[in-house]
Amino acid sequence: MNQKVPATITTVVFDLGGVLFDIDYSLTQKAFIALGAKDFDKQYSQQVQSGVFDEFEKGLVTPAHFRNEVLKWLPQGTTDEQVDNAWNALLIGFPKEKVTLLRELKNRYKILLLSNTNEIHLPAVIEMMDSSLEPGIMGKLFEKEYYSCKMQMRKPDTEIFEHVLSENGLNPASTLFIDDSIQNIEGANSTGIQTLHCTKTINLFDYFSPAS
Repeated sequence: MNQKVPATITTVVFDLGGVLFDIDYSLTQKAFIALGAKDFDKQYSQQVQSGVFDEFEKGLVTPAHFRNEVLKWLPQGTTDEQVDNAWNALLIGFPKEKVTLLRELKNRYKILLLSNTNEIHLPAVIEMMDSSLEPGIMGKLFEKEYYSCKMQMRKPDTEIFEHVLSENGLNPASTLFIDDSIQNIEGANSTGIQTLHCTKTINLFDYFSPAS
């Protein structure tokens, strides 16, 4: 039997990358390895983002500092532009059918966005969405957007979920959080928020379709 959104839900908080915006971590890993990075896949993956990656997603270091740290793993002569291009390689795009889904869901729920991202990925994502969909599309899809790099906190830490709940006056029991990373699902669960782990077997269109 297919999962369906619980009838008690009034607010849906979406993750961005991997749930709505298509990404592929292996593309960034391969891009950095092609530039000459050693063991980059052990430093950065969907499950493991420590050190400078964690600091960058929390907005605790600048893009310049991040690039300088990454350049230490790369051959001399590698440029900032090459770093940015490899870093952004994982970004694929926002399917138009998910825009349609979100616009329909706005008639039924309060829709929020909660994304772990950084000051290199975020402008690239906005530019891709503005050019492929319509200008300012992100602000039209979500009532509020929360980005880790602007909040100095990130998933799966409890504080970021508590911040979103508090700022919006939400009841965790009637709030649904959707994410593709299990560690973030576990973080949300610890606050009492209802969750959906968006694996490849989950079809959001079926999940939100009215019960028959």
